[in-house]
Amino acid sequence: MDNQVVLITGALAGIGRATATAFARDGASVVVSGRRDEEGRALVAELRELGGNAEYIHADVAIEDEVRALVKGTVTIFGRLDAAVNNAGFTGDSGPLTTQTEQAYDTVFNTNVRGLLFCLKHELRVMIEQGSGSIVNLSSTFGERGGAGAGLYVASKHAVNGFTRSAALEVAADGIRVNAVAPGPVATAGLAAFAGSPDMTAALAADVPMGRLGHVDEIAEVIQFLTSDQARFITGQIVAVNGGKTAR
Repeated sequence: MDNQVVLITGALAGIGRATATAFARDGASVVVSGRRDEEGRALVAELRELGGNAEYIHADVAIEDEVRALVKGTVTIFGRLDAAVNNAGFTGDSGPLTTQTEQAYDTVFNTNVRGLLFCLKHELRVMIEQGSGSIVNLSSTFGERGGAGAGLYVASKHAVNGFTRSAALEVAADGIRVNAVAPGPVATAGLAAFAGSPDMTAALAADVPMGRLGHVDEIAEVIQFLTSDQARFITGQIVAVNGGKTAR
């Protein structure tokens, strides 16, 4: 990844943080983004200690002007944009559809769907002008199946898959690839909050054929592969990384 410029949204924790660390360790120049500025600056310091070039840019992906500034800032700092990892997402509160509200819908969809649209829009404009680039969106096992009590999140991840496939077709002839990684349950603070209790977290792990939760590094490695030249003929794909969960 030497001399590659990588932008990662939702980079301050979990899969996003692990991905930023992996890219920086391999020599990429990394722009990390999020809404918690103090944590963002601390992460940049850690990435620089690994020997990588790193910058933090504040952005809420649900606000188009901030996404526009994020992408423009990346190009201003590093001169180009080789890869983007659209990781920012929100699980929302679990519960049956009969209890969901307009506010709950907006909270999930403004980040997971509207935010992804803004990211793709501005990242692709830069990459089309360059004639190259690779984008990886973060989907979920729930992007291909239903989930009782998680309807809003499930629907938003179905939308991620639709955006991924459609964008890939739009820009395939421009030398740009767009894929998604769809993790199963991964050991993160977000999963713990979504599960709501240690017993439920354990139940999620037990439902994985490999008998455990995924690790953030395992997802980061697949993201790196998809942005690399080793995956140069892969586009429009939703790559499941879930310990066999969807093999049933």
